[in-house]
Amino acid sequence: MRFLKLMSVVSAMLGFAIHQAATDEPKQAPHWSFRPVVLGAVPSVNSTQWPRNAIDSFILSRLESSGLAPSIEADRRTLIRRLKFDLLGLPPSPEEVDDFSADRDPLAYEKLVDRYLASPHYGERWARHWLDVVRFAESDGFETNQLRANAWPYRDYVIRSLNGDKRYDRYILEQLAGDQLGADEATGFLVGGAVDKVKSPDPVLTLQQRADELHDMVATTSSTFLGLTVGCARCHDHKFDPVSQVDYYAMKAVFAGVQHGDRPLATRDTEQRKKKAAEVRRELADLNAKLEAMEPLAQPDGPPDRRAAVNLLRNVERFAPVKAKFIRFTVLATNNIEPCIDEIEVFTAGPSPKNIALASLGTKTTSSGNYSAAPSIHRLEFINDGQYGNSHSWISNESGAGWVQLELKEPTEIDRIVWARDREGKFQDRLAVKYRIEVARMPGEWKVVASSDDRLPYGSKSLPQVSEAQRRLTEQRDSLETRVASLERVPMAYAGQFTAAEPVHLLNRGDPMQKREAVSPASLAQFGSKLKLPADAQEGQRRLALAKWIADPKNPLTARVLVNRLWHHHFGQGIVATPSDFGRNGIKPTHPELLDWLAEELVSSGWSVKHAHRLIVLSTTYRQSSAGNLAGFAADAGTHLLWRFPPRRLEAEPLRDSILAVCGNLELRMGGPGFDLFEPNTNYVKVYNSKQSFGPAEWRRM
Repeated sequence: MRFLKLMSVVSAMLGFAIHQAATDEPKQAPHWSFRPVVLGAVPSVNSTQWPRNAIDSFILSRLESSGLAPSIEADRRTLIRRLKFDLLGLPPSPEEVDDFSADRDPLAYEKLVDRYLASPHYGERWARHWLDVVRFAESDGFETNQLRANAWPYRDYVIRSLNGDKRYDRYILEQLAGDQLGADEATGFLVGGAVDKVKSPDPVLTLQQRADELHDMVATTSSTFLGLTVGCARCHDHKFDPVSQVDYYAMKAVFAGVQHGDRPLATRDTEQRKKKAAEVRRELADLNAKLEAMEPLAQPDGPPDRRAAVNLLRNVERFAPVKAKFIRFTVLATNNIEPCIDEIEVFTAGPSPKNIALASLGTKTTSSGNYSAAPSIHRLEFINDGQYGNSHSWISNESGAGWVQLELKEPTEIDRIVWARDREGKFQDRLAVKYRIEVARMPGEWKVVASSDDRLPYGSKSLPQVSEAQRRLTEQRDSLETRVASLERVPMAYAGQFTAAEPVHLLNRGDPMQKREAVSPASLAQFGSKLKLPADAQEGQRRLALAKWIADPKNPLTARVLVNRLWHHHFGQGIVATPSDFGRNGIKPTHPELLDWLAEELVSSGWSVKHAHRLIVLSTTYRQSSAGNLAGFAADAGTHLLWRFPPRRLEAEPLRDSILAVCGNLELRMGGPGFDLFEPNTNYVKVYNSKQSFGPAEWRRM
């Protein structure tokens, strides 16, 4: 027991010491990566014939000071394979190798670089690296791991951006706030990570899930663009870097209105299509009014089979004009389980009918009981809110029965009621197949005006007799409905949904049940943040402001982190060997002056990523042989100083693609959803039954 107490005291003292080191950061010299980028002079070297550009001078200067000599240039067969795998992720064909090896043009290599950088496959290769960093996937993760059918537009956006050499500062803005800048699919970055779709009524679990979603956005944004582990400050001040817990929650407040989910993508003709759809809808409304006027009057006590059977989309109940203040719809039977009604509309009699059932006009609702399992989408007030679809509907709490009542603002003469199960036609259950509709001027004075008694039985394929005029108008209506559906059909992307930002509080120990003071959106205070927005700042304004702060050329981290990632994938290890951690816990750069030179070159080139690639692969450093020698191994066995080109294994993706390419089976069709090597299933969770046969659909690039 005494031992445990002693260990507890020691642990507390160590924790205090680490915390003190972190909080004392401003008193120490700033960490190297937190200092401004400094463009120093390109070093002079003894072997003046070796460097082709500034990169080589920085590398050779360090080699010479270490008593090392660089390696000879690799042969052309090696160079073309290295370059094509690096830039395109594909093997060169034997013909390409032979042609390049035999090409005596002194600029043959430079031309090869330009050709590969212009290839559309360059975007595919380097998008894969980017998607790994930003944790992108086409499924949700967790135990269900269901497919995200509309996640792929983000990947296509990344590929297009890289192929078009989009300015990296603009690329940053679009990733965080593309919805504000005409690049809707770019915000797939925000929601690229895993999300727990299994929700619970438990408030603690619900708060924890939401906190985890926002944590993913904060941690990914900071590590991707800044190379900082800001996520470590979720429960306490960062133990190593000058990032306070307040900083963490200030960044969290930036994303507090971002939700996982699909969003319609705006296109160039979106507004034009909306206007045209509105025109067609007006035509459709006029046509429906004419058709409804031709509907036979409901006769609850009349002969059966006079009217069409009920349907999911739209049911018209027409009757002789009657003055009413109360309307009651009573369900007596359904096609299964509890009844659901999408919307009830009550129209005034006369030449200019108007729907007076809307809550916005003062109509009140009551019911026999309400379904409680999904209160966010099935509520009594949705019965007359003017919005169509299952997500805005009422469900009774009784199986096969229940009633809903409307109380108009004042007695009004009405002659038509329209109702549906689901105007969007997505659901076929819970349809009222036996019902009655009653009206009254005073409670208790009910009069039946319509019922299912004079309709054909549900599911009947028979149709009541209609006039030639009705048939013609029905055909016109069907045509207009098809046209409206086409005009209103918009592409969707899993790029996040944006709502009013929820209040953010600092959480003691990161516990969502231990709220402390409210925190406003801001960036990291250590970097002299000018991003201090009010607590009520608009949701999109928050993300755009953070993106501008990250993309500011004066930000000491952004350009350094990007060029280091490029170096990492060209040489197998970055100048900073921890590419997502430039903090005190990360590894120091092997060539800090070169890193700053590359960062400054990136910015001065107009943030051109292809320019940075070109500098690297055209350097003599990159063209070296990978052969080893005893002196090099003795002084630098890890090849950190780049006295040779560091050999490395080919990753899984280009290895698989190479096998397919050599076999002649690689499918190079670009864009669209990814492929799946497992059989499709409709289970609640993903089931991993491998496909038994494969073809071009599965032979696309990995």
